Amino acid sequence: MLTKIRYGNTNTILLQGDRGSILIDTDYAGTMPAFYKAIKGLGIKVSDITYVLATHYHPDHIGLVSELMSQGVKLIIMESQTDLVHYSDGIFEKEPYLGYKPIDESQAQVILFEDSRKFLKELGIDGEIISTPSHSEDSISVLLDDGTFVVGDLEPLEYLEAYVDNRKLKADWDTLLRADPKRIIYAHAMESKLLR
Repeated sequence: MLTKIRYGNTNTILLQGDRGSILIDTDYAGTMPAFYKAIKGLGIKVSDITYVLATHYHPDHIGLVSELMSQGVKLIIMESQTDLVHYSDGIFEKEPYLGYKPIDESQAQVILFEDSRKFLKELGIDGEIISTPSHSEDSISVLLDDGTFVVGDLEPLEYLEAYVDNRKLKADWDTLLRADPKRIIYAHAMESKLLR
């Protein structure tokens, strides 16, 4: 089951399988009260969340990761993300009133892309996690077998022509289109339904 949780500027997605769940992205640091209110309204508790996964390590996607980890949620880091976990630390240091605590990646589980399908299957979720590095080199997308793709800050397909030379973006979209998407969920833009 997929639940959209909107409590700030970033779409947060909860994927629930019959043996565990993954929260994809969180909003900016300092939004925990809004997060609590949003999940309460959906009948979700923090204890219902097994893992948290960031589509990339920009500040509007990882602001609550440390707070969730302190409450027992486990962090998943994909292999392409290991060097960028602390990308946003310097940004948050300039805003000490937010109370951001850097992520302790020693407590995280690193997953190889080739093992992502098996990992998700263990939670009862059918799909895979792939690298889509056109937005940032640590960007990933979650492709569910029902055709729902959670793509973070990937530029929407309709903007592809606006780029004179963006081979990475075209390569990402070529990969996604080969996987036959039915519904694209972006972190900020409205979702797209692809009809073919």
